[in-house]
Amino acid sequence: MKHRIHIFGASGSGASTLGQELTTKLPHINLDGDDYYWLKKFTSRRTPLDRLNMLSEDLDQHQQWILSGSVCGWGDSLKPLFDLVIFLHVPNEIRLERLRKREALRYGDAILPGGSMYEESKAFIEWASQYEDGGLNVRSKALHEHWMKDISCPILKIEGSHSVQERVDIVLQYLNENANENGSVED
Repeated sequence: MKHRIHIFGASGSGASTLGQELTTKLPHINLDGDDYYWLKKFTSRRTPLDRLNMLSEDLDQHQQWILSGSVCGWGDSLKPLFDLVIFLHVPNEIRLERLRKREALRYGDAILPGGSMYEESKAFIEWASQYEDGGLNVRSKALHEHWMKDISCPILKIEGSHSVQERVDIVLQYLNENANENGSVED
């Protein structure tokens, strides 16, 4: 079994959802990078050192974990810990639609023109839309591809508009196909 799994992708790619769902099938706990990144969710950030220290402490307390969400930059020192990295890539139009729906569910009418969160929501969607074409200076596909270049563990790329269950099945199939007779996973 892969004991230390990292799942990441663009905002809206479903990393947190996949991590949560996998913990219903695997003996792992799920830790979400956003819980360490944000001091106050989506408003104020923790310092990179505080994030890393908090996350490292929590990872050290568990033998089997799934870390969901991007830790590019601030979590680079965690790379040697990973047994498996799962990279999710969803077509931009689907991902942005997910984000718009998520924003509407979270904030309701506040994101509509004239609403108290309209400008913030608009800026967030514009930021998220840069993923496909952005450079290494923003959270982008190019940055994620670059970040994966020195990962020493296997990388499972799941690309396309798969359902959550289809993604779970892909991961479980990968884990089963790479398990030896003793139940451990070979690379």
